[in-house]
Amino acid sequence: MSARKTAAAAMLAAFAMVGVAATPTMAADGLLPHPGPEGLVWVEEMTGDGGVASGGAWEGLPTVLTVACEGGGSVGVTMESQQGRVAEFTVDCPAGTAGVGLVTMEAGVVQSGSFTIGIDASDENIRWALTVTQPE
Repeated sequence: MSARKTAAAAMLAAFAMVGVAATPTMAADGLLPHPGPEGLVWVEEMTGDGGVASGGAWEGLPTVLTVACEGGGSVGVTMESQQGRVAEFTVDCPAGTAGVGLVTMEAGVVQSGSFTIGIDASDENIRWALTVTQPE
């Protein structure tokens, strides 16, 4: 079990080196557009705390997690793959416009199979959306 925790810590460290980008922007049809054929998950819009569980990830491709939010405050974002945390970041959610945060994880960071994403909103009125893609 400690080897798994060590591997998860190494993946989290690799994630930190890849980095998180945050740029305020808003899609014309909502917080985030549909991710297209590379998309594994699209949560069009939710309010308050939430998250998603999905399957179908492949470790042979990079994974991009994008979260947009609006309403004043922030959202904490966590992503787990095969019971190991692979991403953790915060997105500022301005009032009246969207804040966007994303992380690009190299191939192999997200393991094949299922994954979960948790959203912890600082206020129950914050709107958020997310996408998970695996670009080829």
